[in-house]
Amino acid sequence: MPPYQPSADWQYEIPTTGSKRLPPAARYVESLAHQGYGFEAAIADLVDNSIDAGARNVVISFLRDEERLVSLLVVDDGCGMNDETLDTAMTVGGRQEYDENALGHFGAGLKAASLSHADSLTVISRTKRSPSTGRRWLTARAQADFTCDIVDPRYCQELVDRYDGVVEWHGTIVRWDRVRAFETVTTGQADRFLNDAIEKLETHLGLHLHRFLSADDFNIDIVVEDVTTKEELDHRGVEPIDPFGYRVPGRPGYPRTYTAPVEGVGDVSLTAHIWPPKSPLVSFRGIGPLAERQGFYIYRNNRLVQAGGWNGTRSSESHLALARITIDLPAEANDVFSLTVKKDGVTVTPAFARGLEQATDATGGSFASYVQEALTTYREAAKRATEPQRKAVLPAGKGLDPRLKRTLRDELPELEGEDPITFRWDALPSDVFFELDRDERVIKLNKEYRQVFNGGRRGGLNDAPVVKSMLYLMVNEIFQKERVRAVHTDNVALWNNVLVTAARCELAR
Repeated sequence: MPPYQPSADWQYEIPTTGSKRLPPAARYVESLAHQGYGFEAAIADLVDNSIDAGARNVVISFLRDEERLVSLLVVDDGCGMNDETLDTAMTVGGRQEYDENALGHFGAGLKAASLSHADSLTVISRTKRSPSTGRRWLTARAQADFTCDIVDPRYCQELVDRYDGVVEWHGTIVRWDRVRAFETVTTGQADRFLNDAIEKLETHLGLHLHRFLSADDFNIDIVVEDVTTKEELDHRGVEPIDPFGYRVPGRPGYPRTYTAPVEGVGDVSLTAHIWPPKSPLVSFRGIGPLAERQGFYIYRNNRLVQAGGWNGTRSSESHLALARITIDLPAEANDVFSLTVKKDGVTVTPAFARGLEQATDATGGSFASYVQEALTTYREAAKRATEPQRKAVLPAGKGLDPRLKRTLRDELPELEGEDPITFRWDALPSDVFFELDRDERVIKLNKEYRQVFNGGRRGGLNDAPVVKSMLYLMVNEIFQKERVRAVHTDNVALWNNVLVTAARCELAR
């Protein structure tokens, strides 16, 4: 290159005189910890890694003792990593090649998601052909000099053995310690914190990974584990929440597919839905404010990366609450759609808005006419007579199968800010089938009759769903009363007498 000669003309190419290597400062780790990851989004990013590793089962375990929350683990039965691939995964800015169908995108999720919430990140993994190996980042040391610890191989194997029901021949364990949110939980508030955190996590994972969870060969479980006894204190299977899971569309002729010619991408398909008005389903009302959940639902490789929003093409308004549109991002890289690092949204260029203006369905109908029909459906429903309203109930808590709790939330409005009703098997007199602890909102069931409902199988936390759901509906009102009247006490005695007799009949058979 000839020497640079100053000129009054505009320089279209920047002149240079050489280059030098400027490695990142160790404080770059601090920037990773301030990416703005929400707790649920961070866990979802870890589960994405499990899916990319071919995992069939993922277990998210909250570890606690009597007083406090200790650690959080994400355990999977994916293909695992050896020393070399684990080093790459734990390297800040480490280069990793992704399959075109992978959920990983930037290579920063494991570190950024974890260090946003924990001051200690440990990853332990094994493959079919390599022994258990582990690495640990401590935020303080990483910020000082990028030092990553090598975990003692004996402990690696010990932790893998602890979770051998998930990790058998291969798999990975991600462990968070000194989780900042856990350290804010005051004495006696761990149960309340966990119930709230798990509910939000269930909803987030159920929504954003619903296409994976609807398959028979992929499962996510959330458990609470006593760190000392290894006893499971809570166990919930995450159920898919399909944001298009209505039974009957809100308007005949929908869903309808529109094709938008987007410059730089080509034809983009948009599947437009109109939800039935006033739907009580969790997949409509239970995934966030309706104003935020209208608009585009954008998927990348079957993973929901944006749940609502109009991406600057129009403003949200209450009359568009029934309008939801699915878009599957094209596999090829392009300059129109850009995924955020946290995989919680997509930015678009004006080319998308121009394509939307030209979008048509098979009959030549415009996308604008779809929007108008969604508005009309909402307004017509608003004019109709008010539908019967079911009485609000106290929420269902531990001891009920997650699918059953989901149905109850679909069918019955819940009282806001109230502690849930939980179930527990306990030692009770033989002539008592159940007992109510109104202070703790617990329905105690007589464990003498537990075998009646389990057919010889070992009982689990969420067993006997039929009798539990019946009792939940029967006694919900009693838990809501400030004072229990004589008629309620008499009803409990009546139900106990009938249920004890029925259980003894079943045992006699």
